[in-house]
Amino acid sequence: MSQSRSGVLYGFGAYALWGMMPLYIKLLDESGPAEILAHRVVWSLVFVLGLLALSRRLGRLRTVGRRGFGLLALAALLICANWGVYIWAVNNDHVVETALGYFINPLVTVLLGVLVFGERLRWLQWSALGLAAVAVVILTIDYGRPPWIALALAFSFGAYGLVKKKADVQAVESLAVETAVLFLPALGYLVVLGAMGDGDFVSAGWGPSLLLAVAGVVTAVPLLFFGAAAVRVPLTTLGTLQYLTPTLQFLLGVLLYRETVPPVRWFGFALIWTALVVLTAEVLVRRRRERRAALDRLVLDPTTAAS
Repeated sequence: MSQSRSGVLYGFGAYALWGMMPLYIKLLDESGPAEILAHRVVWSLVFVLGLLALSRRLGRLRTVGRRGFGLLALAALLICANWGVYIWAVNNDHVVETALGYFINPLVTVLLGVLVFGERLRWLQWSALGLAAVAVVILTIDYGRPPWIALALAFSFGAYGLVKKKADVQAVESLAVETAVLFLPALGYLVVLGAMGDGDFVSAGWGPSLLLAVAGVVTAVPLLFFGAAAVRVPLTTLGTLQYLTPTLQFLLGVLLYRETVPPVRWFGFALIWTALVVLTAEVLVRRRRERRAALDRLVLDPTTAAS
């Protein structure tokens, strides 16, 4: 199998698993969101440390400098907030709104690029952001409140991505540091919960306990697939595949969990989808122009190929 084909399969697997995450979270709805989050942190650390030990990469954790550790500590707080909101939303029947958050996320990433890095946008990118802003206003009117779940997920994950990019640490090592930062508070919470007799891990039987324990696998496997895809296919391909996650979440919310989507909400989603089409088209056209310009330079100055 070619590198590009295997990369697409890895990417598809990562985004599909993330898209089906509500199925797993719903199985844990007897547990509180905080308990699920704490188990996700604890078992993720156990799993990734095991992976690093088996691959003899534990020593790489020592190469994370003070600056990298500081950035990953901030990333840990952001992903903790993201996971917490997501778990609460899924188990309180807001799966469709979580999908909205991850549809908005690429647009938020563009906005953060402007606000944080002072990037200059092209008119198509401004058009996409304008459509998204109108959609948020419409959805606010429809919900009777701002779509805070979607906005919290989009901004926390967008900021998380920016911080991780700055940290420049490999995916598994990064997750190990992030979960290590959160480990003691998470473990302390679970110990207190167990001592009070309220923890499902001890009292709810082996079925729920096993489901909580596999949280590490559920968290790490899509991340490993994503890491394998990222080194095999262009980012534009991954950027297109990323819409699989909110699409699956949206379908689960509407078709499986029967969450209501009034006509006005459909219109708001349609504006978001239109904005994403505009944003994706802008990226693809720009990449094509850049490749064509590079080819033209090569034809005009063939000595660069020989140098």
